[in-house]
Amino acid sequence: MSIHHHLDAASLMRYAAGDLDPAFAVVVASHLAMCDECRQAVRVAEAVGGACLSDMPEAALSDGSFTRLSRMIDADTGSNDEHPAAPPPPANDPAADVPLPLSSLVGKSLDELQWRLVVPGVYRHRIELADTRSSLFMLKIGPGRKMPEHGHGGTEMTLILRGSYRDAIGRFARGDIADLDEHVEHQPVVDSDDPCICLVATEEPTRFKGIVSRLMQPLVGI
Repeated sequence: MSIHHHLDAASLMRYAAGDLDPAFAVVVASHLAMCDECRQAVRVAEAVGGACLSDMPEAALSDGSFTRLSRMIDADTGSNDEHPAAPPPPANDPAADVPLPLSSLVGKSLDELQWRLVVPGVYRHRIELADTRSSLFMLKIGPGRKMPEHGHGGTEMTLILRGSYRDAIGRFARGDIADLDEHVEHQPVVDSDDPCICLVATEEPTRFKGIVSRLMQPLVGI
């Protein structure tokens, strides 16, 4: 599998620091399981972060610091686990249908997912996560289908799990990830013989350009 589109450096650093929203962390971890290059980049980012911490000057603790810290740990309800630092996952089995970090949420076969028709030729499978402000879902788009031209209200990540599409940025196939911000507008067109299946995380709803698409958006839910 040849991967041509990788994660942005800022996304890699945020993942290594445990600073990504859980929905985006699932997409990043799934890409890392498929991409040797990005997996190595996360290891480098973790090493850099560790070196920076070790080089920081020591600071004297005030009286009672350890006691207060112990009380905070005892009273913790899990809020500090909202963005846990996540080491890069192990390399995925090339024959696996679903990346390891995603399989605990959707199972091991894309063919066994329950899809909801949103518009002709486009299906969605929503993934529910706790403690996330973003949306995480999967799309299955039929061969030759063209998505409406759109932009994004914030960051959007799309990982290709099967099939491929083309847009103004290039061609995205299995393992490729589109790490996009609010400045990007595009119109993906599926160019594979099989449906294109993607894992998507979004901060805000998609901004469709056409009036018909905008009117249908509340029904589509993307």
